[in-house]
Amino acid sequence: MKPAMENRAKVDLLNVKDEDLVQILSHVLKEVKDTTGRDINGTELLHSLLNTPWLQSLLKVYECLQQYLRTWATPYLSYASGLSLEILSDLRALPYPSYEARELYCLLMEPHMQALLSAHDVVGLKDYEPVLPPLPEDLVNNEEAMRIVCMVKNNQPLGATIRRDEMTGEIYVARVIHGGLADRSGLLHAGDRLVEVNGHPVFGLEPEQIIKILAHSHGTVMFKVVPITDRPVNNKTTLFVRAMVDYNPHQDPGIPCVDAGMAFRKGNLLEIVDQTDALWWQAKKLPCSLTCAGLVPSACMFKRKLKDFWWSQPHTCNKVLSTVDEEDDMMAIDVSILETDEEAFESEELKEDESEFSASVDGIYLAGFRRSLRVCRRHRVQGGGLGPNRSPCCSSSSSLVSPYEEVVRYQRHPEDRHRLIALLGPSGVGVNELRRKLIEINPRTFQGATPHTTRPRKWYEEPGREYHYITRDQFESMVYNNRFVEYGEFRGHLYGTSVDAIKDVLAAGKICTIDIDPYAIASVRTHELKAYIIYIKPPPLAQMKRTRLKAQVTNYCTSRPFRNEDFHEIEEAACRMEQHYGQFFDHVIVNDGLQAACVRLMTAVRRAQDEPQWVPASWIRPTEQI
Repeated sequence: MKPAMENRAKVDLLNVKDEDLVQILSHVLKEVKDTTGRDINGTELLHSLLNTPWLQSLLKVYECLQQYLRTWATPYLSYASGLSLEILSDLRALPYPSYEARELYCLLMEPHMQALLSAHDVVGLKDYEPVLPPLPEDLVNNEEAMRIVCMVKNNQPLGATIRRDEMTGEIYVARVIHGGLADRSGLLHAGDRLVEVNGHPVFGLEPEQIIKILAHSHGTVMFKVVPITDRPVNNKTTLFVRAMVDYNPHQDPGIPCVDAGMAFRKGNLLEIVDQTDALWWQAKKLPCSLTCAGLVPSACMFKRKLKDFWWSQPHTCNKVLSTVDEEDDMMAIDVSILETDEEAFESEELKEDESEFSASVDGIYLAGFRRSLRVCRRHRVQGGGLGPNRSPCCSSSSSLVSPYEEVVRYQRHPEDRHRLIALLGPSGVGVNELRRKLIEINPRTFQGATPHTTRPRKWYEEPGREYHYITRDQFESMVYNNRFVEYGEFRGHLYGTSVDAIKDVLAAGKICTIDIDPYAIASVRTHELKAYIIYIKPPPLAQMKRTRLKAQVTNYCTSRPFRNEDFHEIEEAACRMEQHYGQFFDHVIVNDGLQAACVRLMTAVRRAQDEPQWVPASWIRPTEQI
């Protein structure tokens, strides 16, 4: 039976040799169908196989490919570029060319037309492969497997660093920079051994000599390399961080390649694109228009460098343990005026109390503007009997803990509580005035937190309006449990702004706006409050003098016009504040005029609530410090 079927199939195939493959398949199906009624092993299986849709589709694809191969377009001329050159030569030889001849000449001289004709010839001749040099006749049979890598050199660097093995003199690819030419090509890898560069053997050469060879190369650069056998697994998990320290690769003697290093400042956002090397990461600065990453120290390398630098300084430890004086210098203008007799202060506070008793807008009391609260910052408790204080957010000490802070993009949901707005700036720059102006414009949206105090309540005061009045034991218990953003003591009474008071404002659906001293930054940059910190910066010195001609320096018990030394102190305090705490600022506003600065402040507050922002990853999900 089988020979009979084979003979009939041969005859049919001969008869349909000009038909397509689908028709041949139909003949096979017909033959199989005729035999399905007989007792022949495998015919049912073959019939079901030939009827499967995937086989039909596969045969149709094959038929289409065969049709394309039979009818593919061929160029009319395979030397269009050469023909155009001949025409140009003939046109130049014309003594009096016509308008059409001149137009044709200009058309053929266009670079785009010449490139098009060249591409036509390449496709017509199918000349796609690069021309490789012939293999040498004396090729050693047991030579190591090599790879020839060709790259077209342009204005950007190749994006790879090399190193020399001092024991053997061999040259190796040390690292491939993310986003560079070598990385995008996928042809060079860290650990590959260089044998030749543009035909020059590199064995025994110094890396500087190889760099000179590459510097004098133009166009195509050819490398002959021995590929690494065990390629390391690349750890290219993207990580976004905020830099907590400054870094300059030109001042780092330990960086493997200075030219590949990337400088950054405190507060810069970095995208870590490669953590394969435990000591040197590859990163991009955000926002970034460059495709090539740069080398930055890893977290553990940075901690090592900072620790070595820290202990090499003779008086650094004393500075960390006593940051109070430094912070007070940032805050005060002519602090000596504060040390006046009690009667002068009491009379001034009484005058203030009477005026603030009626300080309301649309029937809403403006809390948190009492002078007694602000004056206690000069005399805030440092340790003592009140239990643990909030740790100062000193840049030097925090950078030793973590030079990078992992951040993520955070978008507040419309139904979530608003973010706390914390304003800070040097004394005299107008932080308090801006906050008061913001709340007065829309007191039903913005509100300050009502402070806590151990001072006795006066006859016209109401609990929860001017202050929350509590006992000293209650206050000390709240301090011990870290429930104060900031607190202090003045004339025997304790004052403080509590976390609960801020949360009460936020729970009411309002935007809580407070002004803080720099040492309180750590208390508000928490998952609980998610503070958006706005730094109020003074304008340039000349403009600061013009905008404060009629302003007064108020030191809680006396007022006087600004003096030149006041302006210089504000400028110096601002520089110190930016140097020590600039990495924590989410936004910076220059107070070059109260109205304009208030408009910019309202815009920044709206963006903080409605637009995505970079926040510490620990606010969104638990994470380990890097």
